[in-house]
Amino acid sequence: MPRKQVQIPETLRRSPEKAQRTYAKVKENAEKQYGAGEKAARTAIAAVKHGFEKVGDHWEAKDEPGPSDPRSKLTTAEKRAGKGKTFGGVDVEGNSKRELLERARALHISGRSRMSKEELASAISKKQG
Repeated sequence: MPRKQVQIPETLRRSPEKAQRTYAKVKENAEKQYGAGEKAARTAIAAVKHGFEKVGDHWEAKDEPGPSDPRSKLTTAEKRAGKGKTFGGVDVEGNSKRELLERARALHISGRSRMSKEELASAISKKQG
């Protein structure tokens, strides 16, 4: 039986093949479990975020796979209740404040020197779109 063709988001099309395969495989399995829709797509992106970080208009492999933000460590029930914060693919857990400052500088984010690590990640995420 031929595999279903999964539509890959633009940012993943500009990313390593492994990120694309991860997204496609997880989304295909999630659609079997949850049906097509937003939940399957969110599940697939969560899997990508475990091993990759959004940098500009694409995803790059992390030095160390793992949670990218505090929210990913919460239980499903806590996430559904709206607890925790996410940073749009920016790896807060895997980057130092200095690394985030360098990325903010490259993106010309003003006020970066006075920002906390979380504020830097949020500003980078917004700037990357």
